[in-house]
Amino acid sequence: MGSSPSLGSSQSGKQLVGNFLKSRREGLSPQSIEFYEGYLRLANTVIGFHITGQDISQFLSNLGCSNGGKHAYYRALRAFYNWLYSPKSGHGLNPQDNPMLLVESPKVERKILPSLTTEQLDYLIDQTECIRDKAIISLFADSGLRLSELANIDQANIDWQHRLIKVVCKGNKEGLAPFGQRTEKLLKEWLSQHRAGGKLWDIRERGIAWMLWRLEAKTGLPCNAHTFRRTFASILSKRGVDSLHIMRLGRWQSLAMVDRYTRSVQFEDSLKLYTSIME
Repeated sequence: MGSSPSLGSSQSGKQLVGNFLKSRREGLSPQSIEFYEGYLRLANTVIGFHITGQDISQFLSNLGCSNGGKHAYYRALRAFYNWLYSPKSGHGLNPQDNPMLLVESPKVERKILPSLTTEQLDYLIDQTECIRDKAIISLFADSGLRLSELANIDQANIDWQHRLIKVVCKGNKEGLAPFGQRTEKLLKEWLSQHRAGGKLWDIRERGIAWMLWRLEAKTGLPCNAHTFRRTFASILSKRGVDSLHIMRLGRWQSLAMVDRYTRSVQFEDSLKLYTSIME
């Protein structure tokens, strides 16, 4: 590879990964940090200054997991090497020598992932065990909040007049999440029972995930934060809200992500058109 690394080249792969994660901690969610740390630890044989694109391609090719799993390794390695070959790392490497420039992304099947109908949402809320859980499901669907965003809401950050909640989004940025009348009613009913402390919930992120898992087992419906986020986007799309507005309301950073979350709606609309033509 063209340029010579600085004196820091004596660092081990473990040290390099540690420095990479340290540089990212303020801009990423704990889940993203965990993602990078886990995959880079497993890819330690292709972490270092003298790794070639061929080394990385061979490593990915030899993995026994699915292409989706290989793509996760690819994303983690790409983020690491983009940092290593940037001025941020302090190693003075030429970005054009980045080995990831020579590595092809593993092909990933583009699945149409499930979203819920309004009737299914009503059923889920009806099947929950307490007013707190009803409020959580309703808020998930109304706002498209991620699990960490919803779990860490402060009561002081709820704007009841405009039905908005200030949350800390992906990348440690602040955002606003809207909610509707039913969610407002459920939240106020919950707060009339729970007033201790400044947090909205008396349950943490892991507890919410466990509650959703139990509800999915009980109802047979997909019940997780990602499904509710897709449902949020899909319902808005079905009601004629354009992608730019959905992107802003859901705090996405690109229209491509909105397209990914509303793919099931696009297929349903195309199928309806097909059926109307063929009948």
